[in-house]
Amino acid sequence: MILSANGIAVTSFAAPEVWATLIQVFIIALAVLAGNVLRRKVKLLRRSLIPTALLGGLIILLIKLWPSFNSIIDKRFMETVTYHALALGFISMSLRPSKETDRANTRTVIDTGTLTIATYMVQGIIGLLVTVPMFLWWRNPDLGRDIFYSSGLLVPMGYGQGPGQALNFGTIYQLGAADQGINFHGIDFGLSIATIGFLVGSVVGVIYMNILNNRKKLSIHENASESKHTLKDYEQKDDLPHSESVDKLTIVVSIVLLTYFLVYLLMSFIGGLDLGNFGEKTLKPLVYGFNFFWGILFGSLVKIVIRGLRKKGWMTREYLNEFLLNRVSGISFDVMIVAGTAAISFENLRAIWLPLTIVCVLGAIVTFFYVRWVSLRIYPGYGYEGFFSMFGMLTGTASNGMILLREIDPRYETPAANNLVLQNIPAMVMGFPVLLLLGFAPKSLNATLITLGILSTLFVVATLFLFRKRK
Repeated sequence: MILSANGIAVTSFAAPEVWATLIQVFIIALAVLAGNVLRRKVKLLRRSLIPTALLGGLIILLIKLWPSFNSIIDKRFMETVTYHALALGFISMSLRPSKETDRANTRTVIDTGTLTIATYMVQGIIGLLVTVPMFLWWRNPDLGRDIFYSSGLLVPMGYGQGPGQALNFGTIYQLGAADQGINFHGIDFGLSIATIGFLVGSVVGVIYMNILNNRKKLSIHENASESKHTLKDYEQKDDLPHSESVDKLTIVVSIVLLTYFLVYLLMSFIGGLDLGNFGEKTLKPLVYGFNFFWGILFGSLVKIVIRGLRKKGWMTREYLNEFLLNRVSGISFDVMIVAGTAAISFENLRAIWLPLTIVCVLGAIVTFFYVRWVSLRIYPGYGYEGFFSMFGMLTGTASNGMILLREIDPRYETPAANNLVLQNIPAMVMGFPVLLLLGFAPKSLNATLITLGILSTLFVVATLFLFRKRK
């Protein structure tokens, strides 16, 4: 900002702060483009099914190895983008028009949701069985104690939920550890697990797929048909006409942002309440950490309101365009993956590399064998299709599960893809108490041990439910 001759403040567009935010956006965009080029031109990367967004994030990580470039990447900005992109992606998904579900598949959908939550629980159990003993008996000779007893619960957040939730709970655990005088880099720990999870889902999934292909247990469809969208996919009944003075995407993005604004108002209201010591250190961090959940809730409410207005004839246009909402959620999750990976600090990982390695390796092994064991049981006739879709999702995101599934079921002829989408509803209902437990655990070591006991009990119950008698 500069002063003109008459003393009026005028913004100088040459000032570095004017471009600071955009430079970080440029970095994310360039990383995505570079990742896309690598995936398209390097056959090994293309066959590995590693997401383009992850490749972009890894490129930024490699660049950060040079100190001069490392200072250019704004870690806090990347964390902020990851946080908001998670909520925007879920809001876009929750605003999509509801579809009729096949009642005959209700049981399988519930089983799929149960498998999702059971896998979260076993990932958390394995994580705690590593981090609690390491907290009690392991010390980094250079840095002292640098592992938090409840940090093993970041395994299901990183593997099962992805960078957004890994960041949210990593922040909660980092703050909880700091309150107890423990120097723990929870954000880097969680984001690193999420990044490794993408690699596990893609690389391990492809390797196992090729093993089964060589054993003639399934067929990999080389160069599976790429889905292409036509004008019919874009158009919906009562859509905004192209002659309108506003673009359809502008309206869709505005509705998504308005919904997120409602989320912000709710979180700000709760954040402004005087809830005492418990509220400040326990409730408020959870409220802000659950921005994605409030996004789903308000997205569903906004959709109901719009549907009501449409029924009464007060709204004549269809503004919730499914195709455009899918594009908004896709952009949000791609940006989330790039920014979340870019936010990892190598310097902070130096202190936690050993527990990080152990929980990631054991978490991958347990996830692989548990999901395969259950999938071959609950998906008769398409066990491997069900396995690859769920394994990809439970180490990365739902899109990773769909990518793996497309290699052996390119036209989604089995119910696996439908199960993957519809399981979100039962999984959300069953998973909310688990998320509350994850928020309770970092209060103390006893709270973590109680959480471990409850998770173990719930895991046994969920597994017995999955293996109940079937007609």
